[in-house]
Amino acid sequence: MAKSKGGIIKKMFLTALLASIIFVGYWAYENVFKSNVRLDGKKYTYIYIKSNATYNEMLDEIYAQNIIEDKESFEWTARKMNLQNNIHFGKFRIDERMSNRSIVNAIIKNKQEKVKLFFNSQIRTQQQLINYVADKIEIENSELEEFCNNNAKLSEEFELNSKNMMCLIVPKTYEISWATTLEELIQLLKQSYNYVWTNDRKNKAKAIGYSIPEIITIASITQSESNIKTEQQKIAGVYINRLKLGMKLQADPTIVFANQNFEVQRVLSIDKEIDSPYNTYMYKGLPPGPICLVQPSTIDAVLNYTKHNHTFFCAKPDFSGYSNYTNNYSVHQKNAKAYQETLNKKGINR
Repeated sequence: MAKSKGGIIKKMFLTALLASIIFVGYWAYENVFKSNVRLDGKKYTYIYIKSNATYNEMLDEIYAQNIIEDKESFEWTARKMNLQNNIHFGKFRIDERMSNRSIVNAIIKNKQEKVKLFFNSQIRTQQQLINYVADKIEIENSELEEFCNNNAKLSEEFELNSKNMMCLIVPKTYEISWATTLEELIQLLKQSYNYVWTNDRKNKAKAIGYSIPEIITIASITQSESNIKTEQQKIAGVYINRLKLGMKLQADPTIVFANQNFEVQRVLSIDKEIDSPYNTYMYKGLPPGPICLVQPSTIDAVLNYTKHNHTFFCAKPDFSGYSNYTNNYSVHQKNAKAYQETLNKKGINR
């Protein structure tokens, strides 16, 4: 009888234990492992944790998006996983299947979504650069504007100034944290700049007789004229010849830049009337800075420019990407007329 009673008690204990395990398991599933995200039909969204955000500020950012269904269970999981002492700053992707644990784990283990900054020749002006970067990462417009206009810092670190600071930007794709600081971004740009400007390139620039910013400025105009390397070398030769002779560059791409109308396919006489230091029809010498971001290959084309005696060039009317070169103005006028007639036939008026 005693043995039978003991067996009953043991069964009751095991049943209670099993029930407890089931309850704890269910509770854990509901509070830790079950999806706790509501995205109203979207597959994913992002949360942005600002640099030096406190634990409560991080929670405010997450809750502001109304994506957490059960805040109490989320905070319980966060406390148990010690999130308050392991916050990483940046951009984190949240999808509809994520549980409290997976969200917290993403932040603790810094599984953030990197931001890609595509710096290419479509970014031409300082303001375009500022707007683009500020839209992509945490850095404010005002911070970027202050750096771009800080002549002392630009001069000390890069031998640049506020007029030619775009020389610093090497066109490429940068993968960085959304919470990258301004100083971190500057260091990344500096690394790319120093990688391009090797001693060999510096020595070639010096041998030609131009500073790094001047070479980049020539390259920006050359690149705007052609993407063909052999043509770039010839075009650079024309511009360098004109500079040495004290002639105005009369480069159409600088007129486009001066007018800030980057959609035009044809420069008109009225465009050349703008009073701007970038108007190379009006002012001699190089403009204050580059008119676009410059590929290292174009820099090499300028550093290895073709030595000839031509002072004029005009695109061929077959639109092949190649140009006719001459040092005779009358011949150049004929070349220009042939090209303009082709533009007219094709209806390219602007």
